[in-house]
Parts: sequence; structure tokens; C-alpha cells
Amino acid sequence: MQQVQSDEGVVSAMSQATDAQQVAQELARQLLHPHLGFVLFFCSAEYDLQALGQALQQSFGGIRLVGCTSAGEITPLGYGRNCVTAVGFDHRHFSIDAELISEMERFSLIDAQQMVERLVGGCRSNTLAPIKGNSFALTLLDGLSSREEMVLAALSAALGDIPHFGGSAGDDNYLTHTHVYFNGAFHSGAAVVVLVNTWLDFEVFTTHHILPRAEKLVVTGADSASRRVFELNAEPAAEEYARHIGVPVAELDHRIFAAHPLAVRINDQYYVRAIQQVHPDLSLSFYCAVENGIVLTVMTPGPMLPNLQTLFEGLQERLGDLLLTIGCDCFLRRLELEDGGSLEQIGTFLRDQRVMGFNTYGEQFNGMHINQTFTGVAIARGRSPGHR
Repeated sequence: MQQVQSDEGVVSAMSQATDAQQVAQELARQLLHPHLGFVLFFCSAEYDLQALGQALQQSFGGIRLVGCTSAGEITPLGYGRNCVTAVGFDHRHFSIDAELISEMERFSLIDAQQMVERLVGGCRSNTLAPIKGNSFALTLLDGLSSREEMVLAALSAALGDIPHFGGSAGDDNYLTHTHVYFNGAFHSGAAVVVLVNTWLDFEVFTTHHILPRAEKLVVTGADSASRRVFELNAEPAAEEYARHIGVPVAELDHRIFAAHPLAVRINDQYYVRAIQQVHPDLSLSFYCAVENGIVLTVMTPGPMLPNLQTLFEGLQERLGDLLLTIGCDCFLRRLELEDGGSLEQIGTFLRDQRVMGFNTYGEQFNGMHINQTFTGVAIARGRSPGHR
């Protein structure tokens, strides 16, 4: 099954083939054209990644590809599973450069500053549009590295006023190995940073549909390095969490975590700290940073569709007709939709809004690592180069 969406500046594609060579050939058939300058893709972790990486590099020749494994795909048809979805960018509309952070745990502020300088230089060489006000960055991080906050802090400082967003790679909910793709190969413990310069209008955004309840949980015992919480309100973490949401400890799983998230309040905004898993010692692992003393609010999901409708109405009001939205959609949102029977409805809405992207193990928004959000960039149809 294939579907092509082509328009001014971008071409969208997907492949549901299982053989790596066939996937690469199908994507190349849909995406290749004389002005193709860059390809961004998201793929299921079920593939033979070594074979897929090599096949993609062969099929696209010298064209730069970056991507990552996912916990579900957002395709030209809506939500997908066990497939590859991709977007090709026209070099007349987009000047794009990318680099690999091969070891996230060793990435420093100096590394970030030097990387951003190189990326800016690479984008500027095409003289498409001034960097300031016409550029955004995309980060794809290993979703099981537990190093997202450190990398994002350095990158955010180096990027300055360049807006940035991204997603943490997934592995179809196995929680074993997540990968980013760069220069012909898939990498673990790594990240890809993409700088996009364009004369088209765009907006980086984040939204969620999670509403606060009255209950509060204080982290009274945690190992912040491993994002593991042993005690909440001075009680075993899993027991205290389960008691507050009215569910037996034995029933705690991804779907319960999605339906009963916890969040930290910063000013008047709530940022979800999603639970990854419960351990035999009744501790809880999280996808985001957790520290002793933070107060977590018990949250409950509101209706998702009205939240997304409001988001896109605002984007279209500010930007005009949208060409493409690259979306990083938390996999816990997808689990919630699957449980509630709304996956097809929301998938159809995202298709109609021209969203391409993936289900993540965490999202990034202007230096913050967050969970259970829909985060991305909306890009508008342009009139002519230089109109910004």
C-alpha cells in the first residue's frame, strides 16, 4: 500500500512492505525528483535495521536521509504500524543540514556551540533566506538513553532564539533498543540534530489534552540519574500511585499510565512526567527527569479531538493554508486512542491536516523534554521566495 502527497516544496510517502530492499525502492519511487534535497523518515523497529539502512542509502544515492525508529507512524493515510513514512524536501524551498551526536552522555555546551555553527554555515551556503527568523531545528534522540535533558540544555543554549522541537525514538513499545538514522546506518545512544532554513512561514508548537486533578504526590525517594522513583509521599511509589488512581498495583501497565498521568507544574503550565514501567520492588521508572522533592499532580485526559482542532485552527489563522506539519506524538496518546476506539478518527483528522511524523517515547520543545504531548512544526504554503 502506497500513498503520495505532493505539493509545493514537499513530497510525502510511505511503504508497508516488510522487505528492506522493497521499502527503499518504494520510497525512492515516490520521493525522487530533480530538486529533492533531503529526506526525513520514521520507521518501525521491527525491520532488519542494518539491511534497511543500507538499502535506503543505495536507493537515494547522494541525497541526505535522517530518521529514527518509532512506536507507531503518522503516514499520508493517518496512523500506521509496522511501516515507514517519509517526507522529501525540495532544495528550492528548504536548506537543510544535519549532524550526529554519536555519544549523548559526552555531549557538552562547547560541542553544541560548534555543532550549531557548522549547521548554520551549511544552511547559509544555499543563500535561501536569512538564518534569523527563518530557521528551526529538529532533534531526534535515542528514547532510552536517559540523557535527553542534558543534550537539550546544551543545544538550547547554543541555538539561542532558533525555535526547536523533536521526538525521542521508539521501538514499538518493547523498551529495549531505540535508534536514530544518520549517514547510512542506525545508531543507539545517539541523536540527530537537523537545522531547517526556509523562506516559508512556519510555527513550532506543543499541545496536550491532560487536565489536573486535586491529588498531589511528592517524590520522597528517587534516583534522578536513572529516572527511578522509589517513594511517593514516603510510601512505595507504585503502591501510592495505584492507591490514588484506584487501580491494583498488579494492573499497572502502559495503558493505565496513559490514562492516569502525573505532571509537574511550572508557573501555570502542567508538564507530564510519564511513567515508563513498574519494577518488582514497587519503584517506578519515568521517561522524563524526576528529582527528590518535586510535587507531581495527578492528571486525567480530556477530549483529544477538540484540543487538536483548536491547535490547527489557530495555526491556519496565523500561517494560512498548511503545506506540512511534522508531528511528534507521544505513544501514550496513541495507546489512549487505541483503548478508546478513537485511533481512526484522530488519524483521519491528522491526515486531513497533512501531518507526517511518529509516535515517540518523549517530545522536545525549546529545550524542554516533555511527555504525552503532540509537538511539532507547521509549515505554510508560500507565495513566492522572499515573501517572509
